[in-house]
Amino acid sequence: MSFATKHHPVVHDAVAPDGSHVRVLLTLAGGSAAHFELGSGQTSVAVRHRTVEEIWYVLGGDGEMWRSEGSREETVVVHAGTCLTIPVATTFQFRCTGATALCAVGITMPPWPGDGEAVLSDGPWEPTVTAGPGLG
Repeated sequence: MSFATKHHPVVHDAVAPDGSHVRVLLTLAGGSAAHFELGSGQTSVAVRHRTVEEIWYVLGGDGEMWRSEGSREETVVVHAGTCLTIPVATTFQFRCTGATALCAVGITMPPWPGDGEAVLSDGPWEPTVTAGPGLG
């Protein structure tokens, strides 16, 4: 296996099913990394992942992340330095409450499988962005 190196792309590669802008970083057999960005005042579309789990680390901006699975539900304030998990089958939605974009690096395990992985769900807030392609 060869080493991989990639610098943060200037322009986003895609729009995630939740409506955030995605810059694809690197992938290994066990997981993939991506940079997610949601603009000031924006609220994502609520989604649930069918088979992957994620760890997010917030790089900048201020916001809130809502997560729900079964009878457990919580909303947490996020800002630079916040790290959180999104277990398989957890419904989640996030929003940027600050003056600058909310940016996070997400590690997806196993790697993102493609269209149909994210399922449109109900969340606590009205989305302000349009869902990206690939919703199941």
